Amino acid sequence: MAARRIARSLVRLAPLAALLAFCIGAAPTGPADLVLNGDFAKGAGNVPDHWRTGGWLEGPDAASYQWSHPPNGPGEIEVRNLKPNDARYIQTLTLSEGWFRFSAEIRTEGVPDGKTGASLSILEDGMMSADLHGNNDWKPEQFFVKVGRRGADVELACRLGGYASLNTGRALFRNVKAVGIAAPAVGDGPRFDLDTIRKQAAGPPAGRLWTLIATLIALAALARLGWVGFGFAESAPAVRTPAAPQPKPRKQARQQSGRGRRR
Repeated sequence: MAARRIARSLVRLAPLAALLAFCIGAAPTGPADLVLNGDFAKGAGNVPDHWRTGGWLEGPDAASYQWSHPPNGPGEIEVRNLKPNDARYIQTLTLSEGWFRFSAEIRTEGVPDGKTGASLSILEDGMMSADLHGNNDWKPEQFFVKVGRRGADVELACRLGGYASLNTGRALFRNVKAVGIAAPAVGDGPRFDLDTIRKQAAGPPAGRLWTLIATLIALAALARLGWVGFGFAESAPAVRTPAAPQPKPRKQARQQSGRGRRR
């Protein structure tokens, strides 16, 4: 009897189990991509949606930007530096706490060695993938960033050249992504701690807290003494300097009176 009851229960639960299996199978299996229009499929004119351009040198004689979106393939963007430059496509991302993997496929043409090449990077203190030089077919590149508990806003860039390391040539990018992960595996690519880098860039404080408080107290005391001295000077009566004695006039010789006596 017990076996029959169990069998009947399993039969009744079979449709529910099938529904659960379908829902689980239909759910997304990968992490959400934070980059908007990272496949460069949408845009208008020569500008892909959610991206903007910028560079150290501007103008058509310094850099050019191109967006292509063929109907039978992934979209791509191109950065061409006609002069030594640091030019890029940029998108602002808001990140929560945790690890993030930034990745893209990069192709290069005629990028000289010796300066920073083509890379996917964050516009802060060298957070970037390996940079490519020379001529390369599509090559996947990635790097990892750890964000602190407060989260952060960052500028993600598809970039040719670098800060104080300007370069020329042509770089193309496609399939740009930024996804949250548990942690990067050893050897997967460059890793960076965003909070640590920002603290180092800010520099150490001028002194400890107690030294700052002591300095403020000393300044307040000096200001107080200055006001007291100023008030004393205003209220004190003026001291008059005695006038120098005037010389007495000399007595005239009594020549005339003497002459009168002689007469």
